[in-house]
Amino acid sequence: MPLYKSLVRLHLEYCVPIWSPHYQKDIELVEGVKRRATKLVEGVRNLHYEERIKKLNLMTLEKRRHKSDLIETFKIINGCYNLQSNLFFTYDEGQRRSHSKKLYKNAVD
Repeated sequence: MPLYKSLVRLHLEYCVPIWSPHYQKDIELVEGVKRRATKLVEGVRNLHYEERIKKLNLMTLEKRRHKSDLIETFKIINGCYNLQSNLFFTYDEGQRRSHSKKLYKNAVD
């Protein structure tokens, strides 16, 4: 697992915020690399893919991309980058129970 986490996953997640795959066939190709890599781990190679992931305490690459997108959105909104968040998002400041803002993604020209 240390080899997977330090070498394979590094390449699979390189520049994901830029090239993040949207088509199911591309997602399956990238996830297939992880599927094959987890089969090399002794003791879990005969388990189904979902069971291997749970046993190895890993997330699917799709979930990791989603988590990364949420983190980047949080950083943009909270000023961690020298960017104007209104270029990317529109806020609806209506009354809500749990928070004061609803976020909408702006259309890209």
